Amino acid sequence: MDKKLNCIMVIDDDEPTNFISTMLIEEAACTRHLEIADSGLKALTYLKKATDASNETDDIVLPELIFLDINMPRMNGWEFLTEFRKIKNGYNFQPVIIMLTTSLNPDDKHRAENTVEINGFENKPLTRELIDRVTKKYFTKL
Repeated sequence: MDKKLNCIMVIDDDEPTNFISTMLIEEAACTRHLEIADSGLKALTYLKKATDASNETDDIVLPELIFLDINMPRMNGWEFLTEFRKIKNGYNFQPVIIMLTTSLNPDDKHRAENTVEINGFENKPLTRELIDRVTKKYFTKL
């Protein structure tokens, strides 16, 4: 793939899921940088650093695409989004956010469909087909 996203972030507390996601995203060769955050708090810390212009480095890049797990300890995906809104306000920063879940609760899907920041709601696990579908739908330059 000639053109790539600058950064994809995966926010998920499950280590085996993150391992598989890493392999699939690297295989898809669709990003220059992959950031794995095993908690919403770590993701927020990364995003705060990335939005601070004085901390811009090759290693801290704002993600254009975020795959977000719903069910995580301490801070779930919904709580992450509440805090994320505080970060993105004041910056021209709106990544594509795809919620990934094992939840069978229809309320989660309904809530996601009615949350402005969420672009998609998909079942786990992340697959190569999902990566391809998302990048083609939201990033026509790829």
